[in-house]
Amino acid sequence: MKISTKGRYALRLMLDLAMNNTGENISLKAIAERQDVSVKYLEQIIAMLNRAGYVRSERGAGGGYRLTMKPEQYTVGMILRLTEGDLCVTSCTAEEQNHCERYGECVTVKVWDKINKAISDVVDNITLADLLEEEKEMINDFVI
Repeated sequence: MKISTKGRYALRLMLDLAMNNTGENISLKAIAERQDVSVKYLEQIIAMLNRAGYVRSERGAGGGYRLTMKPEQYTVGMILRLTEGDLCVTSCTAEEQNHCERYGECVTVKVWDKINKAISDVVDNITLADLLEEEKEMINDFVI
C-alpha cells in the first residue's frame, strides 16, 4: 500500500486547520502557502473533506474553512480512508465484497489480514490532537 499525495496533503491540510484554529475561518490560499501545495490541488481535497462533514466552509469576506469537530475526534485513519479508500494491502482482503476465489483456502490471507490489522491499529489510534502535540514538541526541540 502506498499513500498518494492526495492522502498526505489531506492530512497536512487538516493538521494545518487544527494548528491555526483561532475560531476564525482559514483561507485555502493561506494553507497552500504554509504547506507549499497548489491552491487548485487543495480545492479538490477540501471539497472531499467538506462533503464528508470534516470541515465547514464559508464564502465571502472572512470566508474560508474550519474543522467541524475537535482535533481529538479526527483520526489519521478517517482522513486517509476518505481520500484513499480502503487501506487494505491486497484486494483479496478488502472490506468490500471479496471476489477472490481462493479466499477460504489460501493461507496467505492470514498474512494480509495481520498487515491490515497493524495498519489500522496505527492509523486509527493517532488523532490530529496527537499530531499537534508532536508538532509542538518538534518546534520546542528546534528552538532550544
